[in-house]
Amino acid sequence: MSDEKRPILESPFRRKLLMGMAALPALSLLPRQALADVPATSAINTTGLAVTDSEVTVGILHSVTGTMAISETGSVEAEKLAIEQINASGGVLGRKIKFIQEDGASDWPTFAEKAKKLLVNDKCAAVFGCWTSASRKAVLPVFEQYNGMLYYPTFYEGLEQSKNVIYTGQEATQQIIAGLDWVNKTKGAKSFYLLGSDYIWPRTSNKIARKHIESHLTDCKVVGEEYFPLGHTQFNSVINKIKLKKPDVIYAIIVGGSNVAFYKQLKAAGIDLSKQTLLTISVTEDEIDGIGGENIAGAYACMKYFQSLDNPNNKAFVEAFHKMWGPKTVIGDVTQAAYLGPHLWKLTAEKAGSFDIDKIAAASPGVEFKGAPEGYVRIHENHHLWSKTRVGRAKTDGQFELIYETKDLVEPDPFPKGYQ
Repeated sequence: MSDEKRPILESPFRRKLLMGMAALPALSLLPRQALADVPATSAINTTGLAVTDSEVTVGILHSVTGTMAISETGSVEAEKLAIEQINASGGVLGRKIKFIQEDGASDWPTFAEKAKKLLVNDKCAAVFGCWTSASRKAVLPVFEQYNGMLYYPTFYEGLEQSKNVIYTGQEATQQIIAGLDWVNKTKGAKSFYLLGSDYIWPRTSNKIARKHIESHLTDCKVVGEEYFPLGHTQFNSVINKIKLKKPDVIYAIIVGGSNVAFYKQLKAAGIDLSKQTLLTISVTEDEIDGIGGENIAGAYACMKYFQSLDNPNNKAFVEAFHKMWGPKTVIGDVTQAAYLGPHLWKLTAEKAGSFDIDKIAAASPGVEFKGAPEGYVRIHENHHLWSKTRVGRAKTDGQFELIYETKDLVEPDPFPKGYQ
């Protein structure tokens, strides 16, 4: 989740994405919905969006080049899978989905520029995109000015709400606070060492974590807090401090390639994660693919989704994902949240009986997706999702073993009192 501008590099995943696009069936070859079921375009598109009698155009806006491509590739793949499935089942309001893909190129001004193109020039009815908080904040004024609708898939720090955004990842109360409550109650944890990459998401998340630890957990304290530049690879100094402080919990929000060095150096320093509790909110199956399961086994992650979830929805999703993108691909939390976007938009458009943005925004609260791989989700009136909080333990094979999940859906609260 880098909020720092990085050099634009050609991503090795670009070829894979292009191959996936080529594998998609032509729209004309998909089954057509009966003409009698198709509402008139004039009735469902009153604001000049790119909607015809047979198609509706949406945008996909992620980085497929640059430093963030390795993280955002899964989101692109998931969104294209969802679109293919929706088209195969008849489309949305009788229209097949056509997508226009733009590359944010790991550059936040480029995200804003491409968002404006998708809304003003291409007149997209919805856009599925962004990853980092920096890219989201860069495009938010564009979506609000030109009245577009963004489906944003990443777990994030909260403290934001917009009519023009549906947040399909979790906010702080569903991930940070819930995870700290779990480790305090289950592990009897009293002391915490906070680590993070040096940009808005880790710093804001750890600010919330510290407030919760010091003000809401009995007799608990933070014994250390440090941040590292993006791409940092030398962690021996802080690891020595951790060994000296002996915290009950290492709370790690390190992102990107730095994770590879951090977890390898932890292991090399003799820190056994089967004995030393480590809780992360930033490592998914995608990152473990680079870290190596043997270097992180025993660590805990608080997310809402793991690829290993045992339910019929997820089994079907994983099978379809592997069929489209290859059996060796892994699926992390944000990838699954990206998959929700097109499905939630379809359900909302059908509820509203329109593609108009104002009607989509008004109809979104209460929309539920019973086919979600994570199990079930529902859109709150604040445009975040009700969802479960889960904790998984990393295994040597790169997957997570589910350790804990909330019985009920957790209500999203992007502006928790006392944490701002």
